[in-house]
Amino acid sequence: MLRTGTLKAHARVNERVFRLKRFTADSAKPEVIVDELLNGDGAVLISGLFSAEDIAEARDIVMENSKEADTVTHFQGAAQQDGSINLQRRVWNLLAKGEVFSRMATQPVLMNILRRFLGSEFIMGSIAANRLLPGGPGQEPHVDYPYWDFHSPETHPIGLNGSFPMNAQVSIILDPFTEESGATAFVPGSQKELRYPTEADRFYDRCERMAGEPGDVALFYGVTWHCAMPNRSHHDRNAILIQYLPKWVKPMEDMPAALPQAFIDNASADLRQLIGLNYPYPEVLDAAKAGNAEGRK
Repeated sequence: MLRTGTLKAHARVNERVFRLKRFTADSAKPEVIVDELLNGDGAVLISGLFSAEDIAEARDIVMENSKEADTVTHFQGAAQQDGSINLQRRVWNLLAKGEVFSRMATQPVLMNILRRFLGSEFIMGSIAANRLLPGGPGQEPHVDYPYWDFHSPETHPIGLNGSFPMNAQVSIILDPFTEESGATAFVPGSQKELRYPTEADRFYDRCERMAGEPGDVALFYGVTWHCAMPNRSHHDRNAILIQYLPKWVKPMEDMPAALPQAFIDNASADLRQLIGLNYPYPEVLDAAKAGNAEGRK
């Protein structure tokens, strides 16, 4: 596992900007994107999925709800130690904070790609925002939930590997993602083996960037080694972070418990699927309706 002090060694960072393979709403064919996520670089950029109005509305809501740094965050051990953690802020439970986030989560191009990648009944594990203020710190290089504690592989099943996906990450860019503003760094191809990055992997020497403009979407397989980088610019670096999972993986956020009943009652079919309402387990089977519940017939 990386020592938290490693994050301060940014003088060693390779400052190349990686030109992610770029797609549009028309060219983002599910079979092409899935192959790139599994067998290529592990990440792609898709443009043209969201209007300027949607991006502006989402950003306004994020800014309004992140005036204080009083929420849980992750992979920020070094920042917590040196007192800069307040410059990185999360906004959770976005579905309850604006209808624009429901539209973002169910964007049709993304839904079609994710059905092929995670199965037709995939769910959403989390939808949140990350606000990195000027001077904000970088993260520890990591992999994402449900693999995010793979620095302790003994807690996971033997033989677990990255050959089939249990995660897809979507970052909807709200501010320019540049080297200066701390665009997400990643190691292309690192998704092909499931490991938590260590110092011996020389992450900062090998990493490249998910650079993009407001409205662009970075879609990547969460076992790709990655992290937010320090924001050395004079503007905030905001993004919407959406985590998608197969239907049987326990989600990170308990969204039904956090959402108003009126939202659940009026949720579209896609939203009901995403917040896990279509998959009944775990279930109190003593109280379940009698009769055969599973099988082809």
